[in-house]
Amino acid sequence: MTQRRVVITGIEVLAPGGVGTDAFWRLLSEGRTATRGITFFDPAPFRSKVAAEIDFDPEAHGLGPQEVRRMDRAAQFAVVAARGAVADSGVDLGGFDPYRVGVTIGSAVGATMGLDEEYRVVSDGGRLDLVDHRYAVSHLYDYLVPSSFAAEVAWAVGAQGPCAVVSTGCTSGIDSVGQAVELIREGSADVVVAGSSDAPISPITMACFDAIKATTPRDDDPARASRPFDGTRNGFVLGEGAAVFVLEELAGARQRGAHVYAEIAGYATRSNAYHMTGLRRDGVELAEAIRAAMDEARMSADQVDYINAHGSGTMQNDRHETAAFKRSLGDHAYRTPVSSIKSMVGHSLGAIGSIEIAASALAMEHGVVPPTANLRTPDPECDLDYVPITAREHRTDAVLSVGSGFGGFQSAIVLARPDRRAA
Repeated sequence: MTQRRVVITGIEVLAPGGVGTDAFWRLLSEGRTATRGITFFDPAPFRSKVAAEIDFDPEAHGLGPQEVRRMDRAAQFAVVAARGAVADSGVDLGGFDPYRVGVTIGSAVGATMGLDEEYRVVSDGGRLDLVDHRYAVSHLYDYLVPSSFAAEVAWAVGAQGPCAVVSTGCTSGIDSVGQAVELIREGSADVVVAGSSDAPISPITMACFDAIKATTPRDDDPARASRPFDGTRNGFVLGEGAAVFVLEELAGARQRGAHVYAEIAGYATRSNAYHMTGLRRDGVELAEAIRAAMDEARMSADQVDYINAHGSGTMQNDRHETAAFKRSLGDHAYRTPVSSIKSMVGHSLGAIGSIEIAASALAMEHGVVPPTANLRTPDPECDLDYVPITAREHRTDAVLSVGSGFGGFQSAIVLARPDRRAA
């Protein structure tokens, strides 16, 4: 039986530097950074005082007062991005059986900002050991249960089919899209609104990453604080954001005359079963995920035109990834442009995988590889073509995007032009 082929027909991105896909792509293609000193709370007590924040007015982006009151910031991102993706795709979801329209949303930390704020309120700023629940917002349960994100998106787009939240740490944004692809391939859905959202810039999150020294202490130079693959890097910059896609079967998309950004040609995920936060230096498990995704896409190593790296800006991750690319792609790894957009928009945990998929699709769309900003002193052990500083014009027909997450999660996804894959 011929496998159903799944394509992206709608994209919407909310990222630091601008709300909307156009603003996001302008930032990347111009090599600008959106990292700055934290403004959401007083960062003075913390080691790392920089982040990549979004200037976001929910009511200006179509959310009513009740929606704003009901939803955590990350849920608001997800709903706004979902509505934007559906509009971008031009799809009339009302023309589908609602039970065959699905939703998958990824999130690593759920309603962190809402929970942090509510604890502050019910504990009277931490003064009370026994908190007073009477001061809690009435929708606190929705903050506690991340599945509320998927439910909110389903209500917003009228989807009554398969609906789930995928939470696999920092690979959530890839894994949610991978799950959506499988729903369409197996025939459980015809259209899936898929992506991820996280808004983790809160005191509790900063404290957690401070404790393990994962975030950068380069507080005096926020714009240049995120330095993936650079020999002077010293940790990642926390970010926030969302990216949501409309995924549908290729044949149906072509029949309705939809614009196709890319086909999701292959996807795989693996676990290293090694360490909660540590990575094996040889990159063997990420390499295995890459090989499996490329096998599913029926592509050879030399067909990869661009790699959108996880590129968090930690020595451990950067060297792990470099080894994985060499192990999975062989000599072709040295001939393939690689970049990390975290250098510009920070690391939004569960959301970043979807944001990077959006960047990959847009790189194909525009024939431009976004740069790794702030890469000025390359790490000698990261000796691939990590496109520095300035975007590069480059014909791209197939992109490999990867993610790595705490707990040992390693995921890879392959995007390709449908016609090239058919050939």
